[in-house]
Amino acid sequence: MADFRRVEPVTILLACVAGALFGALTVATRWGVVRSEDPEAGAFMTTSVAAGVGIVAALAAVRPSELAWHELWPFLAIGVLIPGTAQVLFLYAVRAAGASRVAIVIGMAPLASAVIAVGAFGERPHAALYAGTVLIVLAGASLAWERARPVDFRAVGIALAVTMALLFGLRDNLVRVAAEAREPPPVAAAAATLVGGAVAVLLYMAVRRRRRLTAGLRGSVVAFLPAGLALGLAYVALVAAFDRGSVTLVAPFNATQSLWGVLLAAIVLGRSDAVGRRLILAALLMVGGSALVGAFR
Repeated sequence: MADFRRVEPVTILLACVAGALFGALTVATRWGVVRSEDPEAGAFMTTSVAAGVGIVAALAAVRPSELAWHELWPFLAIGVLIPGTAQVLFLYAVRAAGASRVAIVIGMAPLASAVIAVGAFGERPHAALYAGTVLIVLAGASLAWERARPVDFRAVGIALAVTMALLFGLRDNLVRVAAEAREPPPVAAAAATLVGGAVAVLLYMAVRRRRRLTAGLRGSVVAFLPAGLALGLAYVALVAAFDRGSVTLVAPFNATQSLWGVLLAAIVLGRSDAVGRRLILAALLMVGGSALVGAFR
């Protein structure tokens, strides 16, 4: 466990800010989906704005002459998976299941990351992993038993959110391998990941739409600008937190993103997201389980 007596308060603050911004991302995405009928254009706008935020942060923190560009390509490739492919799934998931429910389900990503690490990299399981798994399963059960749901709720959104959680777990392990082989500045690696995401969505749109590539982009600028800012700033805050503190310290605070997603959905979206007691209970259980898994790895 981390020794809190030696931790700078700014590290905890950055981790909390990252968790809040990732929670806000689901709400901002739902806000954009309501105002735009083009999820694909929204995904491109979100990743493009986020990439711009990452590039600005990287240029402010690192001189271009100090970068070894060949060290960044693995992170660019990882960005094709997440946030690239995942961002398209994310928008469809939020549109189908609502912001708060997607935020809760994606909160199981630390468990997916740990399970992949145990199976693929021989990481030893621990008691906290089992305890965290129980809490996360209970969170899922609480979601399954809830009675009040949005009018337009579709179960496929939950399935997409589970897929995203698995992708996040895979991303974490791929970043781990890439970071062990190369050591680029963390902010530059984050920027490369975000740029990779924007390129992936653009290529996806080019193949799917062909001549209709630019259709819907203009209407998505304002609708998905908040989501793009939230995604970009969340990545920057999280990377800055990990740069200053250990995973055991940062992960539990970042795990609060599920709870933030539910609380912000209740405040911003109101009754349309149907936030009830069981949903709040599911968020608390998910945060507790994810925090346990992340803190003791």
